[in-house]
Amino acid sequence: MISQYGADGPYRDKKAYDLLVQAESGFLSITGTPEQPAKAGCSIADISAGMYALTNILAALIERGKTGSGCRIDVSMLESMAEWMSYPLYYTFEGAPPPPRAGASHATIYPYGPIATGDGKSVMLGLQNEREWGGFCSKVLQQPELATDPRFSSNSRRGAARAELSAIINEVFSRLTAEQALQRLEDAQIANARMNEMAEVWAHPQLAARQRWSQVQTPAGAVPALTPPGISPGEMQPGPVPALGQHTTFILRELGCSEPEVADLRTHNVV
Repeated sequence: MISQYGADGPYRDKKAYDLLVQAESGFLSITGTPEQPAKAGCSIADISAGMYALTNILAALIERGKTGSGCRIDVSMLESMAEWMSYPLYYTFEGAPPPPRAGASHATIYPYGPIATGDGKSVMLGLQNEREWGGFCSKVLQQPELATDPRFSSNSRRGAARAELSAIINEVFSRLTAEQALQRLEDAQIANARMNEMAEVWAHPQLAARQRWSQVQTPAGAVPALTPPGISPGEMQPGPVPALGQHTTFILRELGCSEPEVADLRTHNVV
């Protein structure tokens, strides 16, 4: 069973939707800018509950295959999101302050997040250690002396001097296009990514190279659809999208309805 808050407890009958569970789980408290919380751009509470339901079903099937016994599955949206919140949740153990909302930047590592470039775009980057910081200074900023500057010589110091360091980084990146910035980051072996819009994801070269798109037939014609992760190209072709009511009779028969009962339902416009 998948529910909002679980099969028992004081919230058992409480109504909920994805965004409301994002709030109840604490997700909104750590997501967004310092001034304003923000929800996730997709329905992560719904998705997390579905994913945990899937893994529990698969585990139950394995257990049944070994023991012959079934089990009851009770997955709630709140518990699924609380599990996903493990890092910030344990971060605040025994009243410790939560990680601050930092927009698309990392709450505790700097530089780590989006940086605007001179052509009106943004690139994402992430530094994880002092070796990468040295390469960032010499190959990306082309100011190697910053690597040993006492203001920025550790992550904690860079975080404390974030405004000062941000001004230096932004000045350099303002003179680069996004492609030039990404190339410098690649040359320095700094993790990076493009800030893609949806149209750019449709045309993503990695998805195309790995043949992740297939064609699905619908009543309105063929449309592209992503092949599910883990499925090799051509290994499983998605079935066509049925027309409205196409399978009604089949489903009613599965539910035990006789032909006269199906006909009666149609006569009375029930289906």
